[in-house]
Amino acid sequence: MNDQPRLRVFLVDDHAMFRAGVRAELGDAVEVIGEAGTVAEAVATIRRVLPDVVLLDVHMPDGGGRAVLEQVRASNPDIRFLALSVSDAAEDVIGLIRGGARGYVTKTIGAAELVAAIRRVADGDAVFSPRLAGFVLDAFAAKNQAPASDPELDQLTNREREVLRLLARGYAYKEIAKELYISIKTVETHVSNVLRKLQMSNRYELSRWAVDRRIV
Repeated sequence: MNDQPRLRVFLVDDHAMFRAGVRAELGDAVEVIGEAGTVAEAVATIRRVLPDVVLLDVHMPDGGGRAVLEQVRASNPDIRFLALSVSDAAEDVIGLIRGGARGYVTKTIGAAELVAAIRRVADGDAVFSPRLAGFVLDAFAAKNQAPASDPELDQLTNREREVLRLLARGYAYKEIAKELYISIKTVETHVSNVLRKLQMSNRYELSRWAVDRRIV
């Protein structure tokens, strides 16, 4: 018999079918006390129900996992966050860890492994899918060789960084709009704002700048 109390878990993902699948996979191993599909809903409900661990998607239409992290941790620093994402991009992993997540696993993870990861994060351990751990180690190594903050990058909003990352990967405006669930006009506005803030004149300069800072 397992006398371990069931952990209280909250799900954040903009796809309802995925949240339902995670609930089914977790079964009775943990107690899923709530879920949300938007940043605003997630922040408000997490603050109210106070889960032990939040399973957090990285990319959502209204700001993504880091926005949830930054808002919740400011008032509830004891809540643990575990990123659960389809993305295995280094920039996504590092961004969430710097934001305060205790771990990052991809959505290919099995149910038993996910339960184990949730328990480890609740206990204060750091958990990563195997190939993602290298990104974190590299980031900490680089941190010892460079300033902890980048004044130019710090002036960009989370959404502007997301647009910049996709732009540097070669995405067209239409593709960025589809990826981030925003209009092409909104993409153009974000790019204009980034160009103005970084004092650059075109997307090619932006792409080189992003590559140099390894945020692609």
